[in-house]
Amino acid sequence: MKSVPLNAYPRTALRHGGVKKLRDTGRVPAVIYGRIAQPQPLEVDKKEIDNLIHHSLSENVLVDLAVPLDTARPKRLALVQEVQHHPLSGKVLHVDFHEVAENELVTITVPVEPTGEAVGVKTGGGTLEHVLHKLKVRALPKNLPEIIQIDVSALEVGKSVHIGEITPPAGVELLGDKKLPVFAVAAPITEAQEEATAAAGSTAGDVEMIKEKKEDGTTAPADKAAGDKEKAAPGADKAGEKKPAEKKK
Repeated sequence: MKSVPLNAYPRTALRHGGVKKLRDTGRVPAVIYGRIAQPQPLEVDKKEIDNLIHHSLSENVLVDLAVPLDTARPKRLALVQEVQHHPLSGKVLHVDFHEVAENELVTITVPVEPTGEAVGVKTGGGTLEHVLHKLKVRALPKNLPEIIQIDVSALEVGKSVHIGEITPPAGVELLGDKKLPVFAVAAPITEAQEEATAAAGSTAGDVEMIKEKKEDGTTAPADKAAGDKEKAAPGADKAGEKKPAEKKK
C-alpha cells in the first residue's frame, strides 16, 4: 500500500467547547495511538483530510504523518483507523490514526471485488452471490492491499471460490477459515420455486387477530377483553361509591 503524505499538529483543545472552536477554524480533531508511543491528541486540516478520504480506493489508508511542531517525533507512519462523520451533514468530526512501524506485521480487513463475468451466469442463467465482502489479511504496511480482486470468469453453476483457493498478493497472508466461500454461482430459480415463494409471501401477509395485553402480562383477544371491561364496569362503579360515615357511639 502506497503511503500518502498528511500534515498534523499537536492539539491542546481537549474539552467540548475547545473542540467546537477548533472545527470552526477549519481543523479536525484527531488522535494517534499504537505500541510505539503513548496516545497523543492531534489536529489536521479539514480540506486535507477531506481530500485524502475522497481519493482513497478503500477505507484503508496509509499516511506519512508529518508533525513539524513535534521536534521529538516529527515523522510518523500510521493507518487511518477510524473516521467519524456527522450523521446528517456527513462532515468529518474526528479521525483516529494507528501508528505502525515499517517492519511491523499489521492485520486489517480488505474489501473483495469480482472481476470478469462468471460462465455460470453468462451461459447457465445462474446468479453470482457475493458471500464475503471483506477478507482479513496480514502483511507489512508497504505490502497491505487496498482491495483484493478475484477473477470469477471460470465459475460455473453450483461452484464456489473459497478463501483457500485465492492467491494473495506478494507478501500478504490471508486469514480465516480456508473452507469459507467468497463467491458462488447459484442455480437459476425455476417457475415452481417462484410460485412457492409467492404463495409463502401471501400466507405470511395474512392479518392476525389483534391482542390486548392483560394486567397480569398475558394476552387475550381484543373483543373478549372489551367484553370483560363492560361486565366489570357496574361492579367498578359500586366499588367506587363511598359508604356513609358510621355514627360514633
